[in-house]
Amino acid sequence: MTDLQIYCEHKPSPAKLDVLGVEDWAVWKKEPSTFPWRYDRAETCYVVRGRFHVTPAGGETQTFSRGDLITFPAGMECTWEVVDPVEKHYRFD
Repeated sequence: MTDLQIYCEHKPSPAKLDVLGVEDWAVWKKEPSTFPWRYDRAETCYVVRGRFHVTPAGGETQTFSRGDLITFPAGMECTWEVVDPVEKHYRFD
């Protein structure tokens, strides 16, 4: 599954976040922990606070934090490691 890539935009403009309607998306919070995850649908999220690592199955670990707008592809299996408590807005596409 090497064709499944995570896309991240660091510090998107407030105008872009407004156009996407990020403030109206659901909110997810998580304390430090490590867990496996599989994306059945693509997810776009905006990190409000915290820091975490995501390691796709067979892939390289990526680190995300406050101000990141991230898209996780449908079908990706990964391991999440929440380092600092996370709060993010998210939507499934």
